[in-house]
Amino acid sequence: MISGLDFIGIPSRDAERSRAFYVDTLGLRPDDHAKYEFWAGKTCFGIWEPEKFGLPFAPQKNAHPALHVDDVAAERAELEAKGIDFQGDTLDTGVCHMALFTDPDGNDLMLHHRYAPRKA
Repeated sequence: MISGLDFIGIPSRDAERSRAFYVDTLGLRPDDHAKYEFWAGKTCFGIWEPEKFGLPFAPQKNAHPALHVDDVAAERAELEAKGIDFQGDTLDTGVCHMALFTDPDGNDLMLHHRYAPRKA
């Protein structure tokens, strides 16, 4: 039985650049024991470089980790001021707001805030 999620693997071509992005730009909490692991709440993001293992690099697409924020518009404005380009307008699904963007390696990410319960 699956009992949890250990981490989300984030492929990179430059682990130092990715570390700076996730820690300095996004503000994720660095792990105390692993230089290339960071925390969003209880979810660990682990940076790895596939090419160092003889595997081709490919950014993660269409599986946007939903990074919870209390105010998508405010956080989006803050990240845009830091040079982050967002893909289109902020989406309003009727239950949540989502703003899509990528990290420096092209991995898909989103800012997310659920503001209403899902209707049955």
